[in-house]
Amino acid sequence: MNSFNPQNLLPRAFLRLRQEGFKLGVGELLAARKTIEGGFGEDEKALGETLKILWCHSRVQQSQFEEIWQSLLTITTPKQPEKFPTSPPESQSHRKRVEEAMELPPATTEVVTDIQPQPELASIPIQSPPILIENEDNSELQTYYPISRRSMVYRWRYLRKPVADGIMDVLDEAATIEQATHQGFYLFPLYRRRERNHAHLLLLLDQNGSMTPFHRFSRDLVETALYESSLQPEKVDIFYFHNVPAASLYQDIYLTQPIPLKTALASCDNETSILIVSDGGAARGYRELKRIRATTSFLFQLKRYTALIAWLNPMPETRWIGTSAEIIANLVSMYEMDDNGLSNAIDIIRGQPLPHLHSPLS
Repeated sequence: MNSFNPQNLLPRAFLRLRQEGFKLGVGELLAARKTIEGGFGEDEKALGETLKILWCHSRVQQSQFEEIWQSLLTITTPKQPEKFPTSPPESQSHRKRVEEAMELPPATTEVVTDIQPQPELASIPIQSPPILIENEDNSELQTYYPISRRSMVYRWRYLRKPVADGIMDVLDEAATIEQATHQGFYLFPLYRRRERNHAHLLLLLDQNGSMTPFHRFSRDLVETALYESSLQPEKVDIFYFHNVPAASLYQDIYLTQPIPLKTALASCDNETSILIVSDGGAARGYRELKRIRATTSFLFQLKRYTALIAWLNPMPETRWIGTSAEIIANLVSMYEMDDNGLSNAIDIIRGQPLPHLHSPLS
């Protein structure tokens, strides 16, 4: 009966190959287990060939796999104990002769010199050189960064609505000179009030789902607007939604603290700047009529409060074609989330007359 269990040898081979530099993950391990459960790898040779097909992607890896596999089989295969021949039972005559020999007087002892065995020469193991393959593809995936945090900090500086209602501690040089010229002598300097940025920003961020890969950039956008811009923190309102803003928004990234939409928009007026961050269905590449209708209704509600509305889409503009984002881009100023896109979006929400009705096909 064959006692070989491939499920016992599989995790050892997986860990050993990872130690040797094979790029294996949980997906490869689960694929191998499903293959074994399907009837492959019934013995050591079949299991080795199966894992070589699943986990090796080049001849170099196949050569390394064979060496590692043979070493694993050597370690895991139990050695059979050596069987010594059993001696036949001694006869009574033989026992009698042995007893008589033991009764004889001891003979004179002779000094016997031990013969030292001469060492035998063994062959030195020689490892075959690795097989080199020309033009092996070692390219790595490049990380995609649509916009940097530093660029966000720089762009937020342009969202300003200065109002001179601060403390009166700024020297007014022109008024001081004019007063001294009018009186003919200088008495005291004149001061004016410090300007403060009264821009009101409302950030609406799509969370989870297809926006999960872009959570880092959404977080950077929030943090730079709150702490690394000229905006006053109490003038920055942040709310979250999933796919489409509905009758309620959320105050946390985990979407566990709902707030009615009317309450969230209660502090908005015609000078409020609204920036929406969402892929608009472009990430999954489909056009959904239900999503387009819900987004259109939501945008009409926002336009009752202010016209300073812009949309940032983290997907490249070429990916909008044929999706819901292509339709939504004709209803609101939608820009790609890069340096130029964020700059144009901020120009829109601060009241600059930029064209916004566009399509990726144009």
